[in-house]
Amino acid sequence: MPTLAAISTIDFPFKTDQQEVKQYANSLFAPSYPQVERMLSAFDNTEIITRNFCKPLEYYADLHTFEEQNAEYIRISLEYSVKATEECISSAHIRKEDITDIIFISTTGLSTPSLDALIINKMRLSQTINRMAIFGLGCGGGVSGYSKACTLAKANPDAVVLLVAVELCSLTFLRNDFSKSNFIGSSLFADGVAACIITGDNHAPKTNKAITFLANESKLYYDSLDVMGWQFMDTGFKVLFSSDIPTIISKNVRNDLTSFLDKHGLKLSDIKNFIFHPGGKKVLAAYEEALGVEGDFLLNTREVMNDNGNMSSATVLYVLERFFKQDFENGYGLMVSMGPGFSCEMVLLQMNN
Repeated sequence: MPTLAAISTIDFPFKTDQQEVKQYANSLFAPSYPQVERMLSAFDNTEIITRNFCKPLEYYADLHTFEEQNAEYIRISLEYSVKATEECISSAHIRKEDITDIIFISTTGLSTPSLDALIINKMRLSQTINRMAIFGLGCGGGVSGYSKACTLAKANPDAVVLLVAVELCSLTFLRNDFSKSNFIGSSLFADGVAACIITGDNHAPKTNKAITFLANESKLYYDSLDVMGWQFMDTGFKVLFSSDIPTIISKNVRNDLTSFLDKHGLKLSDIKNFIFHPGGKKVLAAYEEALGVEGDFLLNTREVMNDNGNMSSATVLYVLERFFKQDFENGYGLMVSMGPGFSCEMVLLQMNN
């Protein structure tokens, strides 16, 4: 079965304390947004301690055109995608020429040719590598991308699949947007880059830890298109997300997960490792209430959010890295993330030390 050979994530040099971001947001919004004082508590309610930013705070005080922001998105995405990929190649003990497939996931910037082509050129990867670039999956992209990488490796036992997820959410910040959604977004979202190497059956494992892919499922909820996404403006990407997200999760996630597991003869109680995209504090609470799993089963998820903020699709791969590099229980693992659509992405794993 497809196996995770290596995983790498990026800590940007401009990681910033949440309280510093809070005060900076206050100074930016206060002149034009009278409600800012009573809404500042949103920064504390996230329980985020530090935010992973690709730029220093001062950058966000200036007005930037969409063209300028997107050019920075391309430049920074390429630089750190290459860095994360090189770390993965080293950890997996492979040659860059061995990579047969590349999947690039992002929702926070635009590039044609897509970033996978830029990565191939920069790193001089194989000219015959199979390419897949996916835009628009938002927070669901990490789990969806992982499942697609594993599906490719399952179809080809010789495959060495590179998955790269890049989200530079902070570069979508609209300086002159004084809407509630933009303000809440400024309290929550951050930047992340993650890379994984997933290999097919014909590659001997290079580590005693084995995280193998068993199955996946996607679910799209009808009539929920306006729950989460982007509104594309002349000035850039305007964030859209509904306060109903935790309620939607509370109503659906238990049935979705139990239905998925039942198809494989499993129950929630069989899952030892929960690799969830955090979303936010209320989303975590919705998971905990709906699933009723004993113990602090979302510890790694919560710590990733506390340390980085919500990095959209990349976040769940930061959570997976914690399990892979620190510790996990032998048994089944479950990756879950919610995204625009509104949608749910699920992956079932076998995890053995």
